[in-house]
Amino acid sequence: MKYSTIESSSEAIFKEKMSKFLAFAHPVSDVAEAKSVIADYQKRYHDARHVCWAYMLGSARTDFLSSDNGEPSGTAGKPILGQINSFGLTDVVIVVVRYFGGIKLGTSGLIAAYREAARLALTEATIVERHDMAEVSFTFPYLAMNDVMKLTKNGDVSILSQIFDNTCSMTLSCTLDDAPALRARLADIDGVSLK
Repeated sequence: MKYSTIESSSEAIFKEKMSKFLAFAHPVSDVAEAKSVIADYQKRYHDARHVCWAYMLGSARTDFLSSDNGEPSGTAGKPILGQINSFGLTDVVIVVVRYFGGIKLGTSGLIAAYREAARLALTEATIVERHDMAEVSFTFPYLAMNDVMKLTKNGDVSILSQIFDNTCSMTLSCTLDDAPALRARLADIDGVSLK
């Protein structure tokens, strides 16, 4: 399954009525990594009034969470998450740090400011397409080495581990969509035993 995420971290600053919004977008692979990024910004910007955030995970885009961190309900986390959705991204966390400038923005002003800060951070990012990956592990006799190595020359397959002995073993990585075809081609080689 294909999905879009950001290649590396990006950041942006948005100012509104003397309040400053620092937005940071990071690629992440799981909840623990997202929470670690959030905790890092909460520590780094402990003097800020609010450290709001949202993340989206997984190619199915079903694992997500957001936080208003003390802002009125729905005025920070949801607009940040909304931008992740607008860009069609996953495996990303966005943290927006707000320094209050003394002028209240009101509910609609806060929503617009958090949305714009998140949008600017994503605009600065490089969006990349990724695929769900699968691992295929198998053993084979040394005599089948040539046939096995021919399969690994395909640019869509990468070798994660290999042991060459009387009985050799290997683990390959390929896209989830390509895994059934790879398994079938391996099964056609004499002596290959899929795990």
